[in-house]
Amino acid sequence: MFPQVDKLQKEEEGRKKITQWTRYATIALAAVQAWGFALFTESLQGAVAVPGFGFKLQMTLVLTCGAIFVMWLGEQITERGLGNGASLIIFFSIVERFWPGIFQTFKFVSTGAVGLFSLVVLGLVMVAVVGGVVAVTLAARRVSIQIPQRTMARGRQREAARNFIPLRLNSAGVMPIIFASSVIVVPGAIAQFSGNAFAQNIAEYLAPGTWLWYVLQFGLILFFTYFYTSIIFNPIDLAENLKKQGGFVPGVKPGAKTAEYIDEVVTRITFPGALFLTAIALLPQMIAQWINVPFQFGGTSLLIVVGVALDTMAQLQQHLLLRKYDGFMKKGRVRFRGRQPMGGF
Repeated sequence: MFPQVDKLQKEEEGRKKITQWTRYATIALAAVQAWGFALFTESLQGAVAVPGFGFKLQMTLVLTCGAIFVMWLGEQITERGLGNGASLIIFFSIVERFWPGIFQTFKFVSTGAVGLFSLVVLGLVMVAVVGGVVAVTLAARRVSIQIPQRTMARGRQREAARNFIPLRLNSAGVMPIIFASSVIVVPGAIAQFSGNAFAQNIAEYLAPGTWLWYVLQFGLILFFTYFYTSIIFNPIDLAENLKKQGGFVPGVKPGAKTAEYIDEVVTRITFPGALFLTAIALLPQMIAQWINVPFQFGGTSLLIVVGVALDTMAQLQQHLLLRKYDGFMKKGRVRFRGRQPMGGF
C-alpha cells in the first residue's frame, strides 16, 4: 500500500526496521486488547473481587507481557526450527482441541443430543471440507513462460526453455476471513461497551446466524480477498523480473503487456478462490445450524491447519534435500584423471 515501506522491504536493513515496527505495533495492540478484556471482565457480575484501576492495570500488564513472550517464542521457532513460529503455535493450539471435540461428539450421540443422521451429515461435510481445503490450497494456474538459453561454446542460442509461473488460486489464504470476522464484530463491541440502545439493536441484527450476518460476511470476504491479493501480489514486479531474465509469455509482449496479462489472470482466478473461502467460512455454520447440533465445525481453523501443515512439509522436504546434497559433498570423492594441477586447483 505504501511505496516507501515496499522499498524498505527489498533491503536487508529495511526489513529489520519493518520487523522492529511490527514488534512495537504488536505490543501496542496487545495492550489495547488487554485493557478491553479487563473492562469486559469487570463487567461480569462477581468475576472480580476487587475491581478498579489497579486490577485493570495488573491484568493489562500480565496479558501484554504474555503476548510479548509468545511473540519472542514464535521468532525463536522461526529462526531455529522449521516453518513459521507464530503459525505453528496457532496450529498446535487448534489441533490440541480436536480430540476433546471428538469425544464430546460421541458423548452428545450417547445422550441423544445429536442424532445419528445428523452425525453422518456432519461427518460428510467435514470430509468434503477437508478435501476441498487441501485441493484449493494446492491449486494453481500455470502461466507458460519461455526463457532463452545460450551455449558458451559456440555462442548460439538454443531453443527457449519452457517453464511456468504458478499463480495460486487462493493467494490470500485465510486472511480475508480473519479481516471480515474482525470488521463484523465491531458493532457488537461498540454496543457492549457503550450501552447505547440503537447500537444494541444493530448488534442484534448482525448477530452470528442471522441472514444479514451471512450476507455481510459473504460481501466482506469477497472484498478482502481481492484487496489482500492486490497487496501481496504485484504483477508489475513479476513482469519486470521476467523481462530482466530474457523470459516472456508466449504470444504476449514483455513488459507492460505481460503485467496486464498476469493481472487479468489473477483477477479471474481470485473469484473462485473467494467463493471457496466464503463456503469454508459459512457452510459449516449453516449446516450445524440446520441440523441443530450443539457445536460448530470451524472451516477457518481447518484452513489454517492445512495451510501451515503443507508449508511446513514443503520446508521439511527442502531441508532433507539439502541434507542429502550436503552428505554427498562430504562423503563423495572426486577423482582426477591425469596429473594434479599446480596449486591444488
